Amino acid sequence: MKYIEVEKKYALPNPHALKAKLEQLGAKPSPQTRQVDAYYNAPHRDFLAPATISEWLRIRTQEDGGSSINFKRWHPIDATTKTHADEYETTVTDIEAIEHILEALDFTPLVTVDKTRETWTLPDVEIVFDHVEDAGDYVEFEYKGEATTINDATRQLETFITNLDIELGDIINRGYPHILLGREH
Repeated sequence: MKYIEVEKKYALPNPHALKAKLEQLGAKPSPQTRQVDAYYNAPHRDFLAPATISEWLRIRTQEDGGSSINFKRWHPIDATTKTHADEYETTVTDIEAIEHILEALDFTPLVTVDKTRETWTLPDVEIVFDHVEDAGDYVEFEYKGEATTINDATRQLETFITNLDIELGDIINRGYPHILLGREH
């Protein structure tokens, strides 16, 4: 399911139990990295206008020097709780040029998300621990295995999370930009 993302996000008041469980399952963490994500609004349609935000354009700069541009459209479009996203992302070698291109096309900055990220990987699931400045700690589970449908991927991801038998915080059905902008959806 290339270009489709199926994930679940939770607030994470205490990551230690989950990390211990992941170690038991054979997962190892990647080195922590800092990511600064600049989100933009489009001139041809206001991403913030709908009651439920369903689109984002992001430029990511990582402390290791890697950069990317990403567009996500969450589905169902008008639903408060999203099940998956179309996701298009590619690396960028000149972030300043991309910023100038967006400015020349009248895209406007919305919010910047500054976070520290640690990624753990298992064969079918990627687990990401994020500390977001001014927003707190979170964990995202993203399905990376083979699935024939979005429902199948969602079911497998939910089964994995349930089988961890670890108490997580509240499920979060909004992105970090929503949180920093004070948007519920």
